[in-house]
Amino acid sequence: MVLTSADIAINSRETSKLSSVNWDQLLFGRTFTDHMFSADFTEGVWGNFRIEPYGPISIEPSLSALHYGQSIFEGLKAFRGSDGQVRVFRPEMNAKRLNASARRMCMAEVPESVFMEGLKALLNIDSEWVYGKTGYSLYLRPFLFATETYLGIKPSDSYRFMILASPVGAYYEGRIRVRVEQEYSRASIGGTGTAKAAGNYAASLYPALIGQKEGYRQLIWTDSATHTHIEESGTMNLFLVKNGALITPPLDSKTILAGVTRDSILALSRRRGWETYEQPISVDFLEEGLAEGSITEVFGTGTAATVAGIECIGVRGKDYYLADLGAESRSAQLAAELSAIKMGEAPDSMHWNWTLTQ
Repeated sequence: MVLTSADIAINSRETSKLSSVNWDQLLFGRTFTDHMFSADFTEGVWGNFRIEPYGPISIEPSLSALHYGQSIFEGLKAFRGSDGQVRVFRPEMNAKRLNASARRMCMAEVPESVFMEGLKALLNIDSEWVYGKTGYSLYLRPFLFATETYLGIKPSDSYRFMILASPVGAYYEGRIRVRVEQEYSRASIGGTGTAKAAGNYAASLYPALIGQKEGYRQLIWTDSATHTHIEESGTMNLFLVKNGALITPPLDSKTILAGVTRDSILALSRRRGWETYEQPISVDFLEEGLAEGSITEVFGTGTAATVAGIECIGVRGKDYYLADLGAESRSAQLAAELSAIKMGEAPDSMHWNWTLTQ
């Protein structure tokens, strides 16, 4: 099917909440715009496309998503440049990844036109929420969950797709402390690590809480079989700079989420002519590089954090500190270039931005 704007019913909020927002005290994911987009999949067909005021939804306690975890989501951002134009960064990749997750979780796929037109309709009605100031963006959360009311264990026959929007500032303030996790696992081979499934994040909460109590903001996950190779860091893909080369774990382990920001960082690095490798990274390799100083930078990438510098890594009970290289660091250069593209301040030669007028 191909959805058009004419197919979407609009029920707008009478009074906007925008005037009550304190932009200087925004907490990530706590404030939401006036509206949300919804669509339902029933009897094999997508329909009931609508924009309605943000608010509670009615569900039954026997909803299969509550019992068997058929729930996936995406995250992307809209930016307003100095020219006033609203841009969304690489939404087509998120649409494709949502459907890759849906296939793994036995869920109905969302047609790309439903994803894109729903996004466009929500941004059109709530465009004033895209704050045109450096460091701010409108975080967009598309998600899909099972809606069949049935307690038998099987894939649901019905689903709801929704998109919420939340104005946000920086996810992290400054560089962060992380620890290599060698007991608990985020994902295993054959599991759902490559899907953006809600259950993946639920499983990470307990070990992350242990790490936070020890003074670490995030964990660096290791492979579940041997805990000898690093994978992701918290909600981010991981990069390190060793002897000037940029290195990140490959996706062929089938346990690492294919990040949109990860892909963008790799593309920008290669365009700059930097040595860039996707290769397995052992914990030994990481620790030796930190100890001898050949690893000069470590950073994470993700939609929420964009590029987050790491100042300290705990490995096997010992903390290794990384010098702050400032604006000359690879991570700072890449973050600045990426931000300039998103804000329309640099040429978008790779055609990553999707503008609201499209």
